[in-house]
Amino acid sequence: MRTVVFDLDGTLADTSADLLAAANACFEHMGHGVVLDGRDTLVAFHGGRAMLRTGLARLGVAFSEDDISRYYPMLLRAYGEAIDTHTVLYPGVVAAVEALRRAGFATAICTNKPEALAVELVRRLGITDLFGALVGADTLPTRKPDPAPYLEALRRVGGTVARSMLIGDTETDRKTGLAVGVPVALVTFGPEGRAITRLNPEALLEHYDALPDLAQRILGAAAL
Repeated sequence: MRTVVFDLDGTLADTSADLLAAANACFEHMGHGVVLDGRDTLVAFHGGRAMLRTGLARLGVAFSEDDISRYYPMLLRAYGEAIDTHTVLYPGVVAAVEALRRAGFATAICTNKPEALAVELVRRLGITDLFGALVGADTLPTRKPDPAPYLEALRRVGGTVARSMLIGDTETDRKTGLAVGVPVALVTFGPEGRAITRLNPEALLEHYDALPDLAQRILGAAAL
């Protein structure tokens, strides 16, 4: 079955403002003020630990990875309490995924957001029924760019590597595609804009309106 696997943060939805707010809540709890802002959108899409490292380095605070692991649950709690305050789907997501499914594609999410948070966010955004599976950062012992989460997402929807592709927004997604051996389309409306072309993906996605035709072109006609 032809399958399109999607990243979540920065690909299906702009979650950056809520992610940054959670990190800042964590810094404020440590006794600091707001540390991260809109200039740190790309950092936000690389996850909570990346935001903590960036913020602490900006503050000039010495830290170890043990410190990051200690602060990380605090960030997750703050994020879980305000997970969809500012988050919005990118334009055209729902129509594009519905069109794929009508054309016989399976669809799944493979994200480095913890699974419970990803499931809750997808539910609040009203798109749960658009995807046959969701694999998060802690669903398996490894996360992207390790190939195992992508392969698990495929397994859950009955897809195959040879007839699948990944839609993403960061170098992590590009590396995942290379690790699995599948084509990757990177969105140009994420934090890097068209600068994402530096990663030489197999395709660029300028707007979700173009996704159904792009998937048909890359994955070909349905098997008879």
